[in-house]
Amino acid sequence: MPLDHSVIGLDGEPQERSWTAKDTMLYALGVGAGTSELEFATEKKQRVLPTFAVLIAQSRGRRFGDFDPAMLVHAEQGFELHRELPAAGSVRTTTKVTGIYDKGSGALVATEARAVDVETGELVVSSRSSVFIRGEGGFGGDRGPRDDWTLPDRAPDHKVTYGTRPEQALIYRLSGDYNPLHSDPEFAARAGFDRPILHGLCTYGVTGRALLHAVAGSDPARFKAMSGRFSSPVFPGESLTVSIWVDGTDVLFRTAKDDGTVVIDRGRAVVA
Repeated sequence: MPLDHSVIGLDGEPQERSWTAKDTMLYALGVGAGTSELEFATEKKQRVLPTFAVLIAQSRGRRFGDFDPAMLVHAEQGFELHRELPAAGSVRTTTKVTGIYDKGSGALVATEARAVDVETGELVVSSRSSVFIRGEGGFGGDRGPRDDWTLPDRAPDHKVTYGTRPEQALIYRLSGDYNPLHSDPEFAARAGFDRPILHGLCTYGVTGRALLHAVAGSDPARFKAMSGRFSSPVFPGESLTVSIWVDGTDVLFRTAKDDGTVVIDRGRAVVA
């Protein structure tokens, strides 16, 4: 069955999600926070890593076709925080497909989500994401909007390197993403990998930690937005270096592995 373009622009059914202080601590551990970040990894004066916003804004939208899930990869992710996240809370999220684009070798499916506080209706998170589905392109459609991001012609203002652990994906999956691509060697082989890969949103969370500490003074209240494009897989155990360029409240970044392979490209963030 080809992808269903009739779902574009239609809101899915609102879905509620609640989280606890334990959930936000587990997420912090899943993206590599350790003993130097106890305000995120323990309950004492607990605060929440800004990239947790992506998880609470996730919901099941309308089906947009049948395809082999092993052919789907996370392509892009962005979010805007409208207030600092509490250690525990509840939101109601509505998601819609905003575009299905023809990339030749595959299709890019873009979605938007809005998460509001269940009790007050206040907007908490706006999220944008896209997935790339190999083998679903070639239908003659629009290739999608272009991004004017350019690499700054100067050295980064900050470079932050974090390692990941061999079992990093097994910790991160406990935050809710049980895709076997990140845990099952046989499933990963079907997708063309010799072993399970790290979740893209785990790499994203590691990058978010680097940005939080380098340009937002480790203060989640100052962290307003972040976006980036996933450009290459990461294997658990590899190190990640985030190069950061600052221009006032606007931030550009790029995340790469030790061998120089860029894994998150066209990165943008906004801090107060």
